[in-house]
Amino acid sequence: MSPRRGTPRILAVARGDEPADLLLRGGQIFSPGTKEWLREDLAIVDGVIAGWGHREAREVVDVSGAALTPGFIDAHMHLESTKLWVDEFARSVLPHGTTAAAADPHELANVFGVRGVSALAQAAAGLPFTFGICASSCVPASPFESPGAEVHAAEVSELLTEHGAIGVAEVMNFPGVIAGDAELLAKIAAAGHLRVDGHAPGLSGPALDAYLAAGVESDHECTMLAEAQEKRRKGMWIFIRQGSASKNVVDLIPTVLRHGTDRIALCSDDREPDTILADGHVNDCVRLAVACGVRVEDALVLATANPAQYHNFHHLGWLAPGYQADVLCFDSLDRMQPASVYQAGRLVAAGGLAVPGAVPDRPAPDWMRGSVHLAELPAAGAFALEPPEGGRARVIGIDPDTLTTRHLVLDVTDAASAVARIAVVERHLRTGRIGLGYVRGFGLRRGAIASTVAHDAHNCMVVGELGPAGPEEMAAAVARLAELGGGQVAVLGGQVIAEVPLPIGGLMSDQPAAAVAAAVEHLEHIAAAELGVAIGTPFMHLSFLGLSVIPELRITDRGLVDVDRFELTGVAPG
Repeated sequence: MSPRRGTPRILAVARGDEPADLLLRGGQIFSPGTKEWLREDLAIVDGVIAGWGHREAREVVDVSGAALTPGFIDAHMHLESTKLWVDEFARSVLPHGTTAAAADPHELANVFGVRGVSALAQAAAGLPFTFGICASSCVPASPFESPGAEVHAAEVSELLTEHGAIGVAEVMNFPGVIAGDAELLAKIAAAGHLRVDGHAPGLSGPALDAYLAAGVESDHECTMLAEAQEKRRKGMWIFIRQGSASKNVVDLIPTVLRHGTDRIALCSDDREPDTILADGHVNDCVRLAVACGVRVEDALVLATANPAQYHNFHHLGWLAPGYQADVLCFDSLDRMQPASVYQAGRLVAAGGLAVPGAVPDRPAPDWMRGSVHLAELPAAGAFALEPPEGGRARVIGIDPDTLTTRHLVLDVTDAASAVARIAVVERHLRTGRIGLGYVRGFGLRRGAIASTVAHDAHNCMVVGELGPAGPEEMAAAVARLAELGGGQVAVLGGQVIAEVPLPIGGLMSDQPAAAVAAAVEHLEHIAAAELGVAIGTPFMHLSFLGLSVIPELRITDRGLVDVDRFELTGVAPG
């Protein structure tokens, strides 16, 4: 983002020679630099803060007693995980105080390539929200995935130079970077003076040193405190994540308690719409940090000045002269829920709701629909998988509140192993390719669940019961995904019993957030009540089982991926 430059009118208001457009009177302004609260009036003109202290103004709003903070900034997120198109996303998070985000649209890029990212950028440009788009660097995320499009170094440069990308998005193929892959290093080099985000789950020692030496600057994949500490000591920015499936604030926030706020920011990464509406967005991360013992002033820095500094949002993160007037007004900081939200000096949310008409409609283009392209609908036999001789097989093990999986070897013929079938159906290029395996941790005992949200290649991911009806249930689920043009479904007895249509790229809905959240909640309830699914946010967990750059064991349409060894592997243990 460009450095701040004052206009003659802004300077005139700052001097007191002309009236401001808006004066917020009587509040206590938070200063990230000194972590103080200062009772000052706030003068705003042309969407910019002109100065502190009394000014004449065309409109005066009495906010006596209110705490005023800069708008919250999500340091790293994927719009597609919210299942909302960008206009509805803005309507959903503005009432919670998020006025800016650094987004990696690599889900859209995996389906549509640069064309999809460009369409998103155009839609976001007209919104009362700072939507910083990063240039997706790993499309596909690894050689083991089959996306609908690829983004090479030339396309990364195009996104940076022609589409306004604010930096290079998370470089997920960390084994390739460490090995010195020329294409990956070219993508990093394309950033120039801009930021390069990372994705380095579990990296330490010499491997981490090589990753950092390549030019990667941040990581949002830390799950253990010792991991975050080493990365931070070596100069890496740490984005502490609190998403719907991966929840890391409690485990990682002690690094702030011990060493302060430098090079730390908060992010949502992947947050479902029902989580946003029920718990909030970045404000929820701030609230949780405070509950873990962080001073409220420190927690606010992690959500304002720090992400602004990292992402070169030079105009955001402070309530100071020359900065954009993104202002949150809190009657109380206990719940971290703003009473009113101003974006660029304009009231956009009040009382927990977006102001009607504040966020204009920016619908997705029609060509983003109908993105499920199968060679043919797979028959039940395509999902049949005979256990290896002796019954012992590699099994993907999942656990609550983390995206990291376990590489298990279990007797899948033993009911006590509690495994289910899992498959990935390629849906972009009509190859007919299907990867088959086993998974443990869903608790699914009957029926099937399926999703076209399947990071990062977004092929059709389906889990079905281990019993003989499993393949038929899985075939029915995939057939419904194709009919919908993408979405998430639950099937029992060959019939769809709940679904969330996601027609935009098979990733996002065109419906209001409340409707999408209700559909997600209903789908998860039905999966638990009718299919026996026991893990929370099961479709979020399902969507990540195809991401072949998070340890330990994953599955794509090409088969099982041993992430630690970074190679395809068979179901039978070798």
